[in-house]
Amino acid sequence: MSTVLETEEHQALRAAVAALGKRYGRDYMTSVVRDGAHPRELWNEAAKLGYLGVNLPEEYGGGGGGMAELSIVLEELGAAGSPLLMMVVSPAICGTVIARFGTEAQKRQWLPGLADGSLIMAFGITEPDAGSNSHRITTTARKDGEDWLLTGRKVFVSGVDIADATLIVGRTEDARSGRLKPCLFIVPRDAPGFRRSQIDMELQAPEKQFELVLDDVRLPADALVGDEDAGLLQLFAGLNPERIMTAAFGIGMGRYALARAVEYAKTRQVWKEPIGSHQAIAHPLAQAHIELELARLMMQKAARLYDDGDDIGAGEAANMAKYAAGEACVKAVDQAVHTLGGNGLTREYGLASLITASRVARIAPVSREMILNYVSHQSLGLPRSY
Repeated sequence: MSTVLETEEHQALRAAVAALGKRYGRDYMTSVVRDGAHPRELWNEAAKLGYLGVNLPEEYGGGGGGMAELSIVLEELGAAGSPLLMMVVSPAICGTVIARFGTEAQKRQWLPGLADGSLIMAFGITEPDAGSNSHRITTTARKDGEDWLLTGRKVFVSGVDIADATLIVGRTEDARSGRLKPCLFIVPRDAPGFRRSQIDMELQAPEKQFELVLDDVRLPADALVGDEDAGLLQLFAGLNPERIMTAAFGIGMGRYALARAVEYAKTRQVWKEPIGSHQAIAHPLAQAHIELELARLMMQKAARLYDDGDDIGAGEAANMAKYAAGEACVKAVDQAVHTLGGNGLTREYGLASLITASRVARIAPVSREMILNYVSHQSLGLPRSY
């Protein structure tokens, strides 16, 4: 893929991460999934090299960069076949929210560990009855003296089993029937009343999914991140990086699948010439490449706007990037499998499992339909249907 629009520093970062990813690759990630383990070796090495915390402030042990740099890291690991999904959650969402809105004590407690990979934080927003409608969040927080009591349920929370804490999105009790006033709380993994159960997924990934139950979880006052009355701003400060990183995840996966298909099409011979010489094979692969490149450009735009402090502009671009990357990823994986024919469904070539995995970029963290709603309302000014 062309990188001429990137700075020399970004090109160097991309090359270095690509080299790291190549040393691990798809076989490593497949073996981790097969063993029911976590990609700790890759996580720890990426952390040691400074890649996991590249977006976090230097004064707390990070790289002092932004989403532009962090998205490069995830994209290149994905393109090598070994993406780290928890990068979307721990440094991108939780690290960003704490860096922007946390107290000095919260920053000192969490950011150095999130930057060097020794601490991991999960993120819980989705609820069983709310789906993509964050206005229906029912997890509530009420004051009890100086403490908070948090009650509710969350689903599809990644990596809770390996997380030291989970950043939970709730709402103040008096806002239950009024305007949305989300609040973000850091809930330690061993907090009494905080229970998790693993969701049985068809998706083959090292990161497990969980349902959470919070039953009057008592939290100290300093578990609240930021201002109780500025929750919406703080929430979207985390959701825009989530969309940018999900785009990086999808683009990386699409690139990996496309590269395998191109390699196969150059050498596979059924008739006189390799199958890649036939336009019915070559043109769909070329189209997939174009769509991945276009998605990456929008992702870069979103990262630039976010890093420049334009939250509103970044919101539009991040949603568009996530949409474009999800579509491009699914199409690239589908075409790659189809290019290999029967071989595309074998364990040997390792592409079939991506058919399921690629859907993640379309579904999570927000569906493509909700993004189309956002663009039709916010960008085009069309009336709302809900």
